[in-house]
Amino acid sequence: MNRYQPAIQPTFYFIGVTTSKSSIMRVFPAWARHLGLKDAVLKGIDFPLHADPAAYREAVSFIKSDPLSLGALVTTHKIDLFNAARDLFDVIDPHALLMHETSCLSKRGGKLVCHAKDPISSGLAIDGFLPAGHFTETGAEVLSMGAGGSTIAITWHLMQEKRGDDLPSRIVVTNRSRPRLEELKRIHEAMGARVKVDYVLADRPELNDAAMASLKPGSMVINATGLGKDAPGSPITDAGLFPKRAIAWDLNYRGDLVFLDQARRQQARRGLQVEDGWTYFLHGWTQVIAEVFDIVIPTSGPAFDEISRIAIEAAKG
Repeated sequence: MNRYQPAIQPTFYFIGVTTSKSSIMRVFPAWARHLGLKDAVLKGIDFPLHADPAAYREAVSFIKSDPLSLGALVTTHKIDLFNAARDLFDVIDPHALLMHETSCLSKRGGKLVCHAKDPISSGLAIDGFLPAGHFTETGAEVLSMGAGGSTIAITWHLMQEKRGDDLPSRIVVTNRSRPRLEELKRIHEAMGARVKVDYVLADRPELNDAAMASLKPGSMVINATGLGKDAPGSPITDAGLFPKRAIAWDLNYRGDLVFLDQARRQQARRGLQVEDGWTYFLHGWTQVIAEVFDIVIPTSGPAFDEISRIAIEAAKG
């Protein structure tokens, strides 16, 4: 039996791992009312991590051919889906082409468009909490644990020409397997990276502790592994020590959030700034919704705050 049934109203898909558990399932209907999207609905499509390429192709082919299926947000499977379905995309945006991933599928003029929106949404999130001139003033570094799509996007943003000299003095990326590190290195070389990057194989949390211990004060430490949401746990151990005055950023906002708890336990004595993934979640979704439904959604100010407030209220429901 075909897994996918033709949509009977404008339908937007969420391709992930445990989509039914995400608060977006309660948030999207409230946003749709607020944004005037009328009878638009959100449907989840779940795949296990690193699913069979044929499964990704089936989903993309269905969305491409079904008239009322307008597009999708892709999380967790961004790289695997891109590699499996690349030939099905009629248009691939420059970020997606560079990063070999898709976080958004939309349709324009009968063509299926593949986008990588993470460089934009991660940049909006970072610039919302990172003090202006932070790296220039502190000489701080960045450790991003996990070499998937989010780290690709974050490191791209932190190396942009428009940042001038407000760049990390070094970026360290750790990952449990080597192929993702090699792919990230390829991307950094292709974009002419302006920052020294160390690519570290860390197949156990103690190695992430060691990478964290090597950082300068004021550095940013990012959990980009999915641990705490897609799988239990944290990339560091309870013995891992954050740099003084570090910015600890967990890209997750739901789940058991062990990394966030570890950072909060050290917050007072190490002088940490602790951030969760809520604003990243908001920008990630609103950037894709704006693209799929061809509307403008504000990225800051009172109108964005209202979008956040609606989401918080709806998520409680």
